[in-house]
Amino acid sequence: MLSIHNQNPQMRLIKKAVEILQEDGVIIYPTDTVYGLGCDLFSKKGIEKIYEIKRRDKKQQLSFVCSDLKHISQYAKVTDYAYKTMRRLLPGPYTFVLEASRLVPKIILPKRSTTGIRVPANEICLSLVRELGHPIISTSVKNAAGEDLGNPAAIKECFGRTVDEIIDGGIINPEPSSVISLVDDEIEIIRIGKGDVSAFL
Repeated sequence: MLSIHNQNPQMRLIKKAVEILQEDGVIIYPTDTVYGLGCDLFSKKGIEKIYEIKRRDKKQQLSFVCSDLKHISQYAKVTDYAYKTMRRLLPGPYTFVLEASRLVPKIILPKRSTTGIRVPANEICLSLVRELGHPIISTSVKNAAGEDLGNPAAIKECFGRTVDEIIDGGIINPEPSSVISLVDDEIEIIRIGKGDVSAFL
């Protein structure tokens, strides 16, 4: 378990976690909504391990974290409208569904052309993505009862033997992100979560 300061992450610890990601490792890290289970977007081995840990059907998509809007535009089709909308709300507790670019590995796009992308308002998470240079898979960490976990000690108890590294960024009051589709410039609210969606209603 690595304890990293959530406002000013220690770069030597971020580098340590990134080395694990570069070697197909799976880590647990904090976001602005929940603790996320993740690996390098381009690690087939890591992605398969995440599906296994989550006992998740491979037909279910995985979303991922980018570092900023410029980064998003490499992995998704971003129209002017989508750009303006996201610029207003990111970094923040939202997942935006967009048309995926060819860079997104097919393994996380089961027969779909859209993908979910996040830019969380969490310095640890953004530092990891910037240092790695690629997006990181992001799926919430849940216990056996299906509840999101926000306490690093409880996460260690559940996942200490399953993942390669747990980053302790403090206790989070877990609440999922709001999911908003911007495909074809049409707003569709898929899930109301932590992010305020009143502007879209």
